[in-house]
Amino acid sequence: MKVLYLLLLFIPVSIGAHFGGASQTLVFLFSSLSIIALAGIMGKATESAAHYLGGRVGGFLNATFGNATELLINIFAIKAGLYDVVKASIAGAVIGNILLVLGLSMLCGGLKFKVQKFDIKSVEMNSSMLLFAVIGLCVPAIFVHTLPETSVKTAELSLVVAVLMFALYLFQMVFSFVTHKDYFEHTTEEEEKPDWSLKKSLIILLVVTVFIGIESELFTGSVEAMTTAVGLSAGFVGIVLIPIIGNAAEHSTAVLMAMKNKLNVSVEVSVGSSLQIILFVAPVLLFISYIWKPMSLMFTPFELAAMVFSVLIANRVVEDGQSNWLEGAQLVAIYVILAAAFLIV
Repeated sequence: MKVLYLLLLFIPVSIGAHFGGASQTLVFLFSSLSIIALAGIMGKATESAAHYLGGRVGGFLNATFGNATELLINIFAIKAGLYDVVKASIAGAVIGNILLVLGLSMLCGGLKFKVQKFDIKSVEMNSSMLLFAVIGLCVPAIFVHTLPETSVKTAELSLVVAVLMFALYLFQMVFSFVTHKDYFEHTTEEEEKPDWSLKKSLIILLVVTVFIGIESELFTGSVEAMTTAVGLSAGFVGIVLIPIIGNAAEHSTAVLMAMKNKLNVSVEVSVGSSLQIILFVAPVLLFISYIWKPMSLMFTPFELAAMVFSVLIANRVVEDGQSNWLEGAQLVAIYVILAAAFLIV
């Protein structure tokens, strides 16, 4: 946490660089470091609040605020008209959570423990739901790529898909919290009392959210100039940089939990976060885009293939309820290959 507090110094630095006329590359760098720090503190505040609110509500709060940073970044990206970056970041979040986060967790945890086990019951349902969600997300692009473009009403089809995805998200909440709440209850180790009270945690969440909004606007405002100056594609920024920057603290937590032989937490973070990206974040971003210009859920063929293959691999890896370091190394290797492809192309 000390490192995160030091990185908070980049908040005034990034604001000063923006209004002082510094290069957009520096503004991008400073705002990225600020967002990493703020996301980390938001994660700690969320965990503290979750301790007082109970298991299921706490888990929902963790998942929601875990993606809050990326949601805010993409809202400002939509405002700036960076629709390709937004859609790439949705795909990148799914790919990064499943391949990079889960892979690093299994790799680091497996190097310390020969075989690690996790609760297959809830993970199996989430991974199956994730596969269905990705298939639904692919539908608009499949129609556009197989039929004449003029015959497909992309915006209308995307809106239908988004509404159904959001409805499915609500159904999952009812299933988890109401009709089948006992299905997900399992014994856990007693947790240490958090450093922050519930009131303090909620106040910190509110303040940090405001600053993340400010830094997100600086971040998205500098993306185009930075990509031109450095020679990066918008796809690479969306697929790799935004998910890593927005979820750096959450990713590190998943790896640390695996190294404590709590792989169940790591798997729930990676698979659950990916599921929420598709069922909640993507539809919400599409709904918000109607404030300015409607966004479609048209992904490139490579983004679609990367998401589908990632989900299929994840389902294969978690189906036996245990893992080892080699499985983690395989997932990380696939992620690096995909990231390199987006960087080079």
